[in-house]
Amino acid sequence: MHLTPRKGAIGAIVALLILAACSANTGTSPSTSVAASPSTAASPVATIPTDQLKFAGKLVACIDIPYPPQESFDDQGNPQGSDVDIAREIATRLGLTLDVQNSVFSTIIPALTGGKCDMVISAQNINPDRTKVVDMIPYFKAGQSFVAAKGNPKGIKAKDDLCGKVVAVQEATTELDYLQGTGDYTGAGLSDGCTKAGKPAISIKTFTKDNDALLALQSGTADVYFADSPVAGFYVKEHPDQFELTGLTLDVAIEGISVDKGHTGIRDAVKTALLSMISDGKYTEILKKWGVEDSGLTADQVNSGKL
Repeated sequence: MHLTPRKGAIGAIVALLILAACSANTGTSPSTSVAASPSTAASPVATIPTDQLKFAGKLVACIDIPYPPQESFDDQGNPQGSDVDIAREIATRLGLTLDVQNSVFSTIIPALTGGKCDMVISAQNINPDRTKVVDMIPYFKAGQSFVAAKGNPKGIKAKDDLCGKVVAVQEATTELDYLQGTGDYTGAGLSDGCTKAGKPAISIKTFTKDNDALLALQSGTADVYFADSPVAGFYVKEHPDQFELTGLTLDVAIEGISVDKGHTGIRDAVKTALLSMISDGKYTEILKKWGVEDSGLTADQVNSGKL
């Protein structure tokens, strides 16, 4: 799914991702600025009140890196991916420069509401718990898939096959909710389904960063890795000799760009910029670049929030 695949063995790839993520998150702050991009907009499609922006002339986006192909680091340590390109184009259309804050996913909404950034664009599914705290603009859709070691040695093909297995997952995600029966899946978790059927519960291993969950699969300490389908597919396409999809894919959900509820000027301007990208084809161009065009939304879906 990535048009410029990195070279080398998966162990080296993961090590580089971990190193980049750690180096971008040193110190006591949960988010660190890792890049900015110049704006070239001749005539902004909308403007944001300066008093709603963290910094005049900039659009600061909190993103949890790595989570390719939506967000990752290039060989020079710069942010890249479909989310990054969408955020950069939105900033450009608003006459602003993009500033990316690499953030921890489990605290990314508090980072936004605490003033660390102007918006979050980081593969966040829209759900009631989040929309109680922030406004969310639909921009992407994704299912959830399981990745196994090549050959699928544990034979995981259906939900019941997960019973008694070790599943690696990033914390604070829809995938974790699905496994443990929380959030949108209260009372209907995959592990609960196992125990209700008289089978052993799923052993859930959680990680702060998604690449650590992948490393658990690669190192053999987990039986499967659970992530959004574009991300799962990315790793399998990049390393078909190491991984394969199990064929078990779950609910498709809409992802949203989060904005603090008090900043309606940012929310409305970002949505206007996104809709203009959809209208002129730039949005689809970006998704095709990263091999995720099947995850795109129409203007009607952005406006309605429904698939």
